[in-house]
Amino acid sequence: MTTIELKKVLIHRITEINDISFLKAIKTILESKAATEVISLTTEQRNEILASQKEIEQGLYIEHEQLDKEVARWLNAR
Repeated sequence: MTTIELKKVLIHRITEINDISFLKAIKTILESKAATEVISLTTEQRNEILASQKEIEQGLYIEHEQLDKEVARWLNAR
């Protein structure tokens, strides 16, 4: 199971829970994980992110679905 699939399963399961105490416990666990996980970026990584954000603002990107179509077309042309 991928990370994305696992997240979807967990989200679905949480939406079915009505026990407020249990939901608060889950919230506490999630907040403690988020509070302790700090991502340190190098200057190069920060610069890449900023450059990517500028490209997005300028419309220099492709939607995932469109990219999938282009890749499929490229693979079929081989």
